[in-house]
Amino acid sequence: MAAETQLAGNDETIDLQQQVARLQALLEASRRVHSTTQEKDVLEQVLRIVVRELEMEGAAFPGTDLSIGEVPEPYPNCPVLPRFPLSDRDGGRMTELVVATPEGRALTLYEADFLEGLALQAAVALENARNHKRNLEFARLQQDLEAARQIQRSLLPQKLPQIPGYSISFRSDTCYEVGGDYLDIVQQPDGSLLMAVADVAGKGLASAIMSMGFRSAFRGVAATGIPLGELATRMNQHHWAEGEEARRRYVTAIFMRLHPEAGEIEVVNAGHNPGFLVTPSAAPHEFHAAGPPLGMLPGMHYFSEKSSFGPGARLLFYTDGLTEVFKGDEEFGPERLLQVFCQYRSENADGILDALWTAIQLFAEGGPQGDDMTALALAATGPGAGYRETPA
Repeated sequence: MAAETQLAGNDETIDLQQQVARLQALLEASRRVHSTTQEKDVLEQVLRIVVRELEMEGAAFPGTDLSIGEVPEPYPNCPVLPRFPLSDRDGGRMTELVVATPEGRALTLYEADFLEGLALQAAVALENARNHKRNLEFARLQQDLEAARQIQRSLLPQKLPQIPGYSISFRSDTCYEVGGDYLDIVQQPDGSLLMAVADVAGKGLASAIMSMGFRSAFRGVAATGIPLGELATRMNQHHWAEGEEARRRYVTAIFMRLHPEAGEIEVVNAGHNPGFLVTPSAAPHEFHAAGPPLGMLPGMHYFSEKSSFGPGARLLFYTDGLTEVFKGDEEFGPERLLQVFCQYRSENADGILDALWTAIQLFAEGGPQGDDMTALALAATGPGAGYRETPA
């Protein structure tokens, strides 16, 4: 009786030793599987453990080119092969480990238990590797977007022209890292100043790329010094000719040529928000669209509108991000923007834009910016600015 008791105790000791050995082997396998952040390395490590250490005939991950040893074909549909799914935290299947046993025998309880534990650890390591890859890709994307943002900012006027008798300023805030708003100021051969405020349809990277292409075309056409209406006409045809994607991302634009000594401005509005002109002796004037946005329809012709711009005159061009700001269902709107612009009587262009941005932010009550916001302010401050009455 004592001998039987001692034998049973030995059996329990052997079983306990086997359990400890199994756990140690599984812990070592887990350490090796988790030692890499590369998806392919994780799977290859699992295959090596299965074939070389568990002494299986072969192992593979269907749907990949990863396998070791002999695995009967076609193993993806072979029902007799033991299979161990690798699922993510939400229960979605990422892949599956297929094992070929020596001579096709059944798995022992120890082998099946070990493989289940290995598959569980491999699933965690695989999901971590995929998350690591996504994080790296996201970081690279953020770096690329930051570089694109810096490039786009560098294409804005870096130094404003100093024009005696005039104050000029602009501000441009993108909704995302980059945006589709465009603003430019180009000195003309005859001494006039050409200004443009434009908005590519849409937001984000695609619109930003389109705005850079628009800038190149605008600069090329502007260098010729052609009349303003002809400039808008050519820009429309150029954008249309760029193809279907460019037409989908049409451009609203407002162009202005300032003749400083004459105190005169010339404006063309191509489907853009109305530009505002405020003078001391007249009601506010709006420069409405003289045609559709650029690139929307071929063969369009645009015509300019001239106006005097003497001492005390102020002008505002802007994109719709300034007016399409909401507080609940209420929109800031162009009427409120014009009202704020008229009420702020300073001839300092920086101060004008500060007042507008402050009014918009107060209206939004801290709400998120929903679109790119760009504005150009110009004021005739006095001596040096020409002046003549606008014909009735």
